[in-house]
Amino acid sequence: MIYFDNSATTRPYPEVIETYTTVAQRYFGNPSSLHGIGMEAERLLQQSRSLVARLLGVLPGEIVFTSGGTEGNNLAVKGTALQYRSRGRHIITTKIEHASVAQAFEQLEQLDFEVTYLPVDQRGIVSVEAVQRAIRSDTILVSVIHVNSETGAVQPVEEIGRLLRAHPKVLFHVDHVQGIGKVPLSLSAGDIDLCTMSGHKFHSVKGTGILFVRSGVQLGPLLSGGQQEHAYRSGTENLAGIVAMTKALRMTLENQDANIKHMRQLQTELFCFLRTIPEAVLNTTPEVSAPHIVNVSFPGVKPEVLVHALEEHGIYVSTKSACSSKTGGASGILLAMGLNEQTAGSAIRISLSAENTMEEVREFQRALRQVLPKLYEVTRLRK
Repeated sequence: MIYFDNSATTRPYPEVIETYTTVAQRYFGNPSSLHGIGMEAERLLQQSRSLVARLLGVLPGEIVFTSGGTEGNNLAVKGTALQYRSRGRHIITTKIEHASVAQAFEQLEQLDFEVTYLPVDQRGIVSVEAVQRAIRSDTILVSVIHVNSETGAVQPVEEIGRLLRAHPKVLFHVDHVQGIGKVPLSLSAGDIDLCTMSGHKFHSVKGTGILFVRSGVQLGPLLSGGQQEHAYRSGTENLAGIVAMTKALRMTLENQDANIKHMRQLQTELFCFLRTIPEAVLNTTPEVSAPHIVNVSFPGVKPEVLVHALEEHGIYVSTKSACSSKTGGASGILLAMGLNEQTAGSAIRISLSAENTMEEVREFQRALRQVLPKLYEVTRLRK
């Protein structure tokens, strides 16, 4: 099996699975319980919080554990709107956000918030100047994805953060789900107030995530009923998942530089190969891309047909972001970049991890050379 769908989810490290199992069996107490078993679980929870904070260069009190990127994004976006709506009802985002951000903004529009959706250029990049022009006296939030989940385009979030220094009443949220472990980001240097991460994108188990909430920022909680996670997220903590995610984060960041270099080599090989295919349209711009994503269109070929054809060779890629892959039609991200309907509707995404190899990339090349002419022949016959 060749797994090239790592932007959808990664395979958990074996050590992470072992940690999860050990904690689930031995530290099963509720961290909120006052007895010894509960206090033991609470100590382990706080140790994990402190380690995550140290790895990210922030304070333990700024770490909120969540169930993943979708919850973290919703808490950051809606929580800010709820908390600061008396200050203003104008919020800013881009046209290339993940569905968990885009649909959160759509919901807020129904609650009488005004949203400015910033355009991107043909590379899929939003300009800092566009952010500057959009800010108003009643703006309370700017939310920008760090690494686009479909094209890999890296947004200038640190530059946007510096811009927002002049607007202290505007909070800055960054969706860092696709960037963690692939594109380094300093939460302090970027002047970021809220930052979302998801464990299963860096080889942890599903159902785990991190929301960084800068000290002094307040959020309106989405889940009520207890005081867990600084009262932002009521409910018994997923201790085994949190400890496992902490281990996965440590392992990922310890090897980050070597992993990035390796993925970049694989990505470069893919770019070179795809440029030799006359029908291929590269939607990922290497100069502004994260090292693990390649988005390419084969106009005239249905992407789901190509995905299944490659699967017959034991190769797994995807179409759009996993959260949107089952919805029909062209990619909204690619349309926002100015691609036409045919190109935007025929794209596949190849997403790598450090566990992939150059031999796997070359096996993908051999398989694509086999299946693509057959698919184009079928298309011509149908015409």
